[in-house]
Amino acid sequence: SILDLDLTLEYLETQGVPVIGWQTDEFPAFYVRHSGRLLSHRADNVDIIAAIARTQWECHLHGLVVGCPIPEQYAMDPAPLEAATREALRLAREQGIRGAATTPFLLAHVAKVTAGESVEANKALLINNALWAARFARAYYALL
Repeated sequence: SILDLDLTLEYLETQGVPVIGWQTDEFPAFYVRHSGRLLSHRADNVDIIAAIARTQWECHLHGLVVGCPIPEQYAMDPAPLEAATREALRLAREQGIRGAATTPFLLAHVAKVTAGESVEANKALLINNALWAARFARAYYALL
């Protein structure tokens, strides 16, 4: 994984940012539905998340993160994905790729190694997140 999930989740917790799993007990790992990082909060109803968000924002608290897993049919096998990611990180180091150039390089390499499967997974994740966000926006608007 490119992102250090343990460090990210710990940072969010120390900042008082709730992390909620959308229909999952684990924080999703981008192209993979399961990361092994159990969450303290889960929601299966978008209205509950909208109510939590409203309360957070009314109290002028930090935002919240909702972990929305990739649809099952687009989830990738974690072992080859992790191998491709490790290889991409190694190549980036060897080639001196840093900063803003890193993510495009890593994504391109993983896409090449996975024969485009990661690109399709990324598209599916983007669409799924947009659909979820629209449902959330509608539920949140209904509370106003």
